[in-house]
Amino acid sequence: MLSIALILLAAALGVIGFGFANWRERAASPELEERLQQFGSIEQLTDEIAGTTKSPSPVAQAVGRAVEGSTFSGNVATLLARASLKMTVGEFLVLRIASVAGLALIGFVLGRGITEPLIGILVAIITGGIGWMIPQWYVSYRAKKRTKEFVNQLGDTIGLMSNSLRAGYSLFQTMELVARESQPPMSEEFSRVVREVGLGITPQDAMDHLLRRITSEDLDLLVTAINIQHEVGGNMAQILDVIGETIRERVRIKGEISVLTAQGSMSGYIISGLPVALTAFLFVTNRSYMSSLFTFPWVCMPIAGAAMVIAGFFAMRKIVQIDV
Repeated sequence: MLSIALILLAAALGVIGFGFANWRERAASPELEERLQQFGSIEQLTDEIAGTTKSPSPVAQAVGRAVEGSTFSGNVATLLARASLKMTVGEFLVLRIASVAGLALIGFVLGRGITEPLIGILVAIITGGIGWMIPQWYVSYRAKKRTKEFVNQLGDTIGLMSNSLRAGYSLFQTMELVARESQPPMSEEFSRVVREVGLGITPQDAMDHLLRRITSEDLDLLVTAINIQHEVGGNMAQILDVIGETIRERVRIKGEISVLTAQGSMSGYIISGLPVALTAFLFVTNRSYMSSLFTFPWVCMPIAGAAMVIAGFFAMRKIVQIDV
């Protein structure tokens, strides 16, 4: 049984490695990229997240077709676009399934080695659930980090746009300047906007697509100002100066709030991590003492304790989160 479990674990890890390598190595055709360079990129322009000439694996295509058109598929595609990951929905789901299989197998082997197979099944269910959520957590973390970096650059970018408009540049030329001179992720997003406009999409629609990829109230101010100026006219440079000053002030206040709430955030991590670290230490130093806790009905105690720790952690996170 242990040999079969190890073989299945190796197969699951192989599937994960193959999918990751396929995602990293997939590249666009150089000839096609060169021909489209003056108009746009081979990557998708709106909410699509796959933009290469090489097709995904047959398994990923089958999974993608199975969930195509559903709300779940749309949410996953939007999240991948916000995280700037060039993966299809099918590839992402295959990765999550492989993660579930691998961690569930590890949990079953470790849990079965404690006392009895029932505990192994229970641990496998828990670790399988964690395996299902790990890719989601990573993509969400990457999307939030990218959005935060974008917002931190937005104030200076608006200042650059305002000065460019005063110098006589058009709105499209200003976007091209931002795409060339800014740092990622700002340059990446405005490069997509420029490509969309080059392919015939209006600047207003291209900015709306940008707002869908970057969910930010500060960016919403910029997009709204551009749309209003397009409809009724006005001094766009002056409007951008006011918006840029507002955004810079909000970023400064958010930074001060982060400093003031840093102690509460760190306390949440430490208090939540101490029970886990202590349990792991006792399990390593005195396995027989801890093994008795994982037998029925005493196994309900660590499950309830884990649930309370998780609830307390999210409660502390909610307390120190202050919206500006």
